[in-house]
Amino acid sequence: MTAGLLSAAQHAERRVAQVRDDPAARIRLAADTYALRGVSRPYRPYRRAVVAFMRWQQARGVLNALDAKAPGSPWWRAVNEDLLRDALEAKLLVEREDVSASRPSVRHWVGFFRAPSARSWYLAHNASVVSGYLAHTDLAAREAPAERFFMNVVLVRVLYAHALVIDANLALGRFAFVARLVGHPRARGPQALLSMKDVLPVSYPIEAVTIDEVISSENKLFRLVDFGLIATRAEALYAVSARALDEPRLLDLVSDGGLAYVWPADQRHVWTPRRRWFTGLVEALTRPRQSPRFQALAVDPALRSLRGECV
Repeated sequence: MTAGLLSAAQHAERRVAQVRDDPAARIRLAADTYALRGVSRPYRPYRRAVVAFMRWQQARGVLNALDAKAPGSPWWRAVNEDLLRDALEAKLLVEREDVSASRPSVRHWVGFFRAPSARSWYLAHNASVVSGYLAHTDLAAREAPAERFFMNVVLVRVLYAHALVIDANLALGRFAFVARLVGHPRARGPQALLSMKDVLPVSYPIEAVTIDEVISSENKLFRLVDFGLIATRAEALYAVSARALDEPRLLDLVSDGGLAYVWPADQRHVWTPRRRWFTGLVEALTRPRQSPRFQALAVDPALRSLRGECV
C-alpha cells in the first residue's frame, strides 16, 4: 500500500515507528506536527512545553532504544509515542479535511488544530497523556519506585496546569487573575512545571535512590508548589480533569488525597507535606473561593457512576 492510500492513523503509526529509536528524530517530529500545510494559524508557540519536556526526556535517556548501550524506559517511550501519534494523526486529518479519527484523544487534537487556544490544547494534550497512563500501567509497574513517584508528579502537574486555564479559582484561589497568564501553554509556566530538574537527577534508570532522598533533594520552591498548591487539592484536580476529558477512570489515580498511579496504598504518606505550617500557609492563601464547590467535584456522583460503569 502506498503512502497516499494510507489512512491518517496508519500514516501516523508508520511515521512514529520510523523515529521510535531516535530520540532527536522524535523531537523533530513533535515540533513538525505543529506546522500544518496550507494553514497559517499560530500553532507553533503551543509546541514549546512539549518540545522542552521531550528534550529533558532525551537528556535522561528514557527515550533511548531498548537495545541501546543505555536502554530507555519502555513506559516513557510508550506514553510519548501515544502523544506523538495522536497529534500527528489529527494534523493529517485536518490537512486532508477528513473526520475519521481513530480514537477520542485524536478528535480532541483535531479540535485544537481547527481552533487553537489554551483550552483546546490542554484538552488534546492531556487526553493523550491520560490515555497513555491508563494504557500502560503494566509497563509502569516494572519501573523503580522513584520512577513511579516521578510519573505521579508529572501527571498531577499536567492536570494542575490544565486547571490554571479551565478553573483558575481552583488552581490559585484569590490569585486566580494571574492563572491563565502563567498557565497558557505558550508561556513559561507549563515549561517550568514540567522541567522536572527540581525532582529527579538527569539519569535513567534511577538506582540506589530512595523516595525520601528524592523529596529532600527537590527544589524548595517547587516543593512548595507540589505540597502547598497542588497536593492539597489533588482530589479536585483529578475530578475537574476527569470531567473535562470525559475520562472517569482518572479518578482511580488519586485516593484520599494521595496520588495513586501504580502506587502502593501503604506508601501514600509520601504525598503529605513535612513542614505543614509553611505549606498550610500557602494553601490558605490560595484556597479556592466557594470551596464547597471544588470539594464536591472530588465526589461528583455522576463521575463516580461513570467510573463504575467502566470497571
